[in-house]
Amino acid sequence: MMEVMICDHFRCSPLSVLSSYHSSFSPSTRYHLSLPSYSPSFRLKPSSSLSSSHMEGTHETHDHGRSKFIDFPFVSSAQKNLMVDLVSRLENRLHSQLLPCTLPPDVQYYQSQTATAQASLHIRSGSDDSPVDFVLGSWVHSELPTGGSLDITSLSAYLNSSTDAPNFVFEMIRSSPTMLVLILDLPPRKDLVLWPDDLKTFYEDTQLDTHRQALERVPEVQPYFSSSLYIRTVSSPTAVMVRIVTENGGVERMEEIIRDHLDPISKQVLGIWLDHCACAKRDVGEAERAYLNKRDGLIRNKTIEIDLGSSFPRLFGPEVANRVLEAIKGYFTV
Repeated sequence: MMEVMICDHFRCSPLSVLSSYHSSFSPSTRYHLSLPSYSPSFRLKPSSSLSSSHMEGTHETHDHGRSKFIDFPFVSSAQKNLMVDLVSRLENRLHSQLLPCTLPPDVQYYQSQTATAQASLHIRSGSDDSPVDFVLGSWVHSELPTGGSLDITSLSAYLNSSTDAPNFVFEMIRSSPTMLVLILDLPPRKDLVLWPDDLKTFYEDTQLDTHRQALERVPEVQPYFSSSLYIRTVSSPTAVMVRIVTENGGVERMEEIIRDHLDPISKQVLGIWLDHCACAKRDVGEAERAYLNKRDGLIRNKTIEIDLGSSFPRLFGPEVANRVLEAIKGYFTV
């Protein structure tokens, strides 16, 4: 976790993507890139029984996959700089809480038989004593039948039931050099009507809505409305969902907006999530944990059902899609 490429999010969950994008792009179509939650089968637990050669192999796999992911080869310099900074800030802050990525090499990077679609996936589980379930990063590049390409870059972080704090979702969907959709949100994991203290703690006291308001004052920025009512339901009241079009100002203006507006706002929102969600101690009772597990599980299953299951086979073919989806499903399991 893209409707961006994988709508996960909404994460809810983050990898949601291209169902209709692959055949044609429409401003009302949304792609969301979102990914899975922790699965014991993919989680590397430090143990004295693991040989040094096994550990070295794990770190080599992690480092190679991370370098492929962090390269962001198909996006502009401003977008790449923003993605690298967000990933670095998140990993540096949560460094001791994150385990190496253990996805197979052919899941960390994969492409269609014709190489018209390529993607990188990097997932790191949280350690046993961490509130972080997993962190997911991804990029997807797909050549469009009409010419040009669709490029999606995504970063999501999911928490486990030891905390009731929101998750983090960031996704940029670019269908041309002068058109971009941004999704930036801390999706709530509890009903904010039933738990009004969460609304105050995570959204009002942090003044999250000021960032959305600031971005919407930029002339080229328009509100973006997902065609999926489900996606709108699971997003927060302060979600940043905007469409940016710079046909008059061209590519240079788009780079300027990313650098001067999207960059600082995205980093500020990530900082709020790190300070008030990922690194803040929360007391969660057994009944609340059961509620969180049920809700998280429903949302993650829905993500696979409505996004990944339909878009991945279209983009990458059934064989590659099945391989990647099986790996992702493991993380989505609560």
